Amino acid sequence: MPHFLYIKTVGCQMNVLDSEMVVASLRGRDYELVDDPRNADTILLNTCSVRQHAEDKIYSILGRLRRYKQKGPRKIIGVLGCMAQKDQQLIFERAPHVDLVVGPGQLQQIADLIEKARSGAGRQMGLSLGRRDGPAREIRRSHETFDPLRDSAMRPTPFQAYLRIQIGCDKFCTYCVVPTTRGPEQGRSPEEIVAEARILADQGCKEITLLGQTVNSYKYASGGKTTRLADLLYALDGIDGVERLKFVTNYPKDMNADLLEAARDLPKCSSYLHVPLQSGSNRILRHMKRGYTVEDYREMMCRVREMLPGAAVSSDFIVGFCGETEDEFQQSVEMVRECRFKNSFIFKYSERPGTKAADLFPDDVPDDVKRRRNNELLALQAAIGEEDNRRFIRSTVEVLVEGPSKKAGKQGSEGDTLQLTGRTICDRIVVFDGTRRQIGEIVPVTIRDCTAHTLIGEVVAERDGPDLFSIETPALRRQCEESRL
Repeated sequence: MPHFLYIKTVGCQMNVLDSEMVVASLRGRDYELVDDPRNADTILLNTCSVRQHAEDKIYSILGRLRRYKQKGPRKIIGVLGCMAQKDQQLIFERAPHVDLVVGPGQLQQIADLIEKARSGAGRQMGLSLGRRDGPAREIRRSHETFDPLRDSAMRPTPFQAYLRIQIGCDKFCTYCVVPTTRGPEQGRSPEEIVAEARILADQGCKEITLLGQTVNSYKYASGGKTTRLADLLYALDGIDGVERLKFVTNYPKDMNADLLEAARDLPKCSSYLHVPLQSGSNRILRHMKRGYTVEDYREMMCRVREMLPGAAVSSDFIVGFCGETEDEFQQSVEMVRECRFKNSFIFKYSERPGTKAADLFPDDVPDDVKRRRNNELLALQAAIGEEDNRRFIRSTVEVLVEGPSKKAGKQGSEGDTLQLTGRTICDRIVVFDGTRRQIGEIVPVTIRDCTAHTLIGEVVAERDGPDLFSIETPALRRQCEESRL
């Protein structure tokens, strides 16, 4: 008799990939996926612990699920992921109706733990070892994932997939829980990665995004040979069927020349680089224990602009970190103006229990100040985004069509022509009118207008005239004329 599974994912791309693998594992035990928790006998929440807001959201959902459990006591409710590894027993205390708590390194146990809970064995926990809870090898093993179980139903689209090349993190930024929740930094073997990429290509994936907490720190040593991210990209570029390769998230100090050369020279490799800066103040960066200075970041940006002309660089910023003065915030503002990021993910500082920042520094920036700084930086980034997007008007870009746009979804269009959305090889969002037959294809689109976050265009069969030029096709990226951009 089949079981019915509902799973909700909160957080980063790693969590999305973890959910895909959980679903693949449970399908092998006769589970069917449903999109309404009321129709499920198993409800799983895959959680994030990076910010307090994400945790509050999960506890709010758990509160609503209590009445589901009251109406159907045999329903299984589980909390997975980073919040499970961090809060552990606290989840049972705050939500007594939860049946299992499973950290990201133990998700391979999920089917057995659900079965035990369903059979009346009581609450179940599957947790990895803490960073000081045993020998290093045992700690690493306890955080290993169960790649490459895959389930295409859980992917962003059927032709785009995430591929984990690295788990864990050893950077120990003072504000971050990831080194604790996901364990030591470990690179997967290149043979496993290439084999999994071939599986994805056989399943119809045209775009693969390589994932790591600091993906460009990837390395794998075996038999006297060390493989790094640039080496992986060369190996993956030759896989038939894969048309685009991306990689996130990058660490500034590890953005070396070999990687930039690979991104420049490999036709399938995206010249989109997500490289968090977090603050424009060296004092704040030291307190964050980021391991680089503003000057280091500037040097990296110069290297990117020189070696990878036309690259799109995005960033992360935390505003209102412990003790951040107005002058130090303005230094972040100036770095956004200087670097002109494609976009930035900007967050108010959220103190996380168990981090060094929570132990060492008071969270002393008032929330209204954090909110103002957040809005100011968002407004500046939006203005820069719109200015830079205007460079693309009258150019032709290649777009991997992902599906109907949000606007088309709201309108409920059922005809053949509708508004579609997709991304360029530099990860810019494009909307245009097209047909459902174009979904999953790479099509040329001429840009006619833009907003801060979106390019607006129309599909073209060929160039409309000599004044139009493509600035993101792989063949022309290296010849990008900065004066025309």
